[in-house]
Amino acid sequence: MKTILDPPDAPAHDTLVEKKSEFIADACHVGTLDDALAFVETIREQHPKARHVAYAAMCVDGDGRVRERMSDDGEPSGTAGKPILDVLRQNEMIDCVVTVTRYFGGILLGSGGLIRAYSSTASLGVKAARLARIESCRRYHVALQYPQLSMFQQIAFALDGRLEHEEYSDRVNLDVILPVEHEEEFLRRVRESFSATITPQPGELVSRPIPIAA
Repeated sequence: MKTILDPPDAPAHDTLVEKKSEFIADACHVGTLDDALAFVETIREQHPKARHVAYAAMCVDGDGRVRERMSDDGEPSGTAGKPILDVLRQNEMIDCVVTVTRYFGGILLGSGGLIRAYSSTASLGVKAARLARIESCRRYHVALQYPQLSMFQQIAFALDGRLEHEEYSDRVNLDVILPVEHEEEFLRRVRESFSATITPQPGELVSRPIPIAA
């Protein structure tokens, strides 16, 4: 799966002109469908004279299920929102929203023409965006003695781990976010390096974006 890194206040942007109608794509990262709707409203405010602001969004909810939402915004049913959604599906996108704003040019495009225009414009928006691959990771909580910290950091970093929530008191408490593909190796190295005196406690699965080079 992939996502868009561009934030709502600076979305990816591109345009297409088809038979005098201007189609404007805006694409950004969102965490929820409510965030997606809020972004759509900001686009509407930026284009008060536009005839239509169609959109599609895909997000993962707290249960790990993919949620979708789309709107034709007054275009014939299935000619605007669904073509945009199909672009997100085909590109395996998640946690993002794409809007396509249309300024009508006076020439009717027909259903086929509308589908092609909205699909092409959405594709331009995705291509203009900064993309990231979604990596599945697991969070582990670990309690360490201070002399153990340096070795533990070496193990975590060697396996693409990221440390979070570090707390220093009489000992070190921290979380490590680790790609699931490295879990077994991580636990093996920790067990062998510290003679089983450290037991990482597994937590929830989380997603981590890895930027894709342009």
